[in-house]
Amino acid sequence: MARLFGTDGVRGRANREVTAELALGLAAAAAHVLALSGAFAGHRPRAVVGRDPRASGGFLSAAVCAGLASAGVDVIDVGILPTPAVAHLTAALDVDLGVMLSASHNPMADNGIKFFSRGGHKLADDVEDAIESRMGEMWDRPTGNDVGRISIDTGAASNAYVQHLLTTLPNPLAGLRIAIDCANGAASEVGPAALRGAGAEVIVISAAPDGRNINDACGSTHPEPLQAAVVASGADLGVALDGDADRCLAVDHTGALVDGDQIMGVLALAMRKRGTLASDTLVTTVMSNLGLRLAMKEAGIVTVETAVGDRYVLEAMRGNGYTLGGEQSGHVIMSEHSTTGDGVLTAMHLAAEVAASGRRLADLAGTVQRFPQVLVNVRGVDRTRTESDDGVRAAVARAESDLGETGRVLLRPSGTEPLVRVMVEASTPTLARQIADSLAGVVRERLSL
Repeated sequence: MARLFGTDGVRGRANREVTAELALGLAAAAAHVLALSGAFAGHRPRAVVGRDPRASGGFLSAAVCAGLASAGVDVIDVGILPTPAVAHLTAALDVDLGVMLSASHNPMADNGIKFFSRGGHKLADDVEDAIESRMGEMWDRPTGNDVGRISIDTGAASNAYVQHLLTTLPNPLAGLRIAIDCANGAASEVGPAALRGAGAEVIVISAAPDGRNINDACGSTHPEPLQAAVVASGADLGVALDGDADRCLAVDHTGALVDGDQIMGVLALAMRKRGTLASDTLVTTVMSNLGLRLAMKEAGIVTVETAVGDRYVLEAMRGNGYTLGGEQSGHVIMSEHSTTGDGVLTAMHLAAEVAASGRRLADLAGTVQRFPQVLVNVRGVDRTRTESDDGVRAAVARAESDLGETGRVLLRPSGTEPLVRVMVEASTPTLARQIADSLAGVVRERLSL
């Protein structure tokens, strides 16, 4: 039986896989597990619950609040706010649990449930497994005065989050014109408010959520409207968020896309200059472009690689005290200020470096010269033998020898399908394609089912 929790909470089609019954049961089970662990010992437990604006969020959020209250937890319903805002408030309000209802960058028909422990960190795998195992289990729930109460926040939470963002900036954004695409998502109000509060002139697009239009041809997964808006408005830069605003991509003044690797490169150099880049180290995933690693090496910054997924980046950062990490997709974690990826925070600090340096974003981002990258999915193969097959290993070794320091090879077996992803970076698109196709052929031949 497949595990209910994925790498980023529980996610699926709303009202099919992610139902009100599931949301209520998960919330009650989470409260029960934490109570049994002693997390609530000596005090009445409290939780923060937030959501993005997709239509299903209303009934799912209500179900989560009901489940928590039925388990004796007092709930603060903060309404529509970004995922990183809920994580921040979980820590700032010193509550025992945070819950976010969102499917991030997925289409509006999906939704998800993500839990944060005290301090705003994602739950450990074993805690998630314990919650899943207790779903539907009978237990002696509180009654009478011991049931939880639900209170509705009327704006204090969003104001507190915006103020938090503003306190993190090393310098104001005065003099900058910034376009922001809010993906008709959770940051449609707080994103522009934070940028304006920092002194920027702000052009806003895709910030009219109606429950149906989240991520719909806009935001970080569809940057074309932002690219057009930046050029048309003469903005200094643009930033694109996703539905729950935990990721950010950028656009320079020419309309060119600036990806998460380039953003991390700009921030790493700025933080090292200020002395806030712990151990002069940047944490990336194996999918980050070789150009980022080479740029950081030239600048004297160490890069640490993790598996794909922001939770693995976070684990490496927390385990070693690093202060910056992230993914090519735009999940950027600045651990001095946030316990998770925060798109608005990322956007503000990227803009702050543009303002402080007096340089164009295109110039700053140009420090990271992206290598052409080709990805080939090879289906119908035994993914479990990817690393053990002698023929595949020999082919990879030959490719790596041919590329030297001007390229990179990565074979990633899927975690759920009979599929192996072959990724090649090289000095030219033609060479990357040639080597990727050749390796894919070897994988197909050697690992065929």
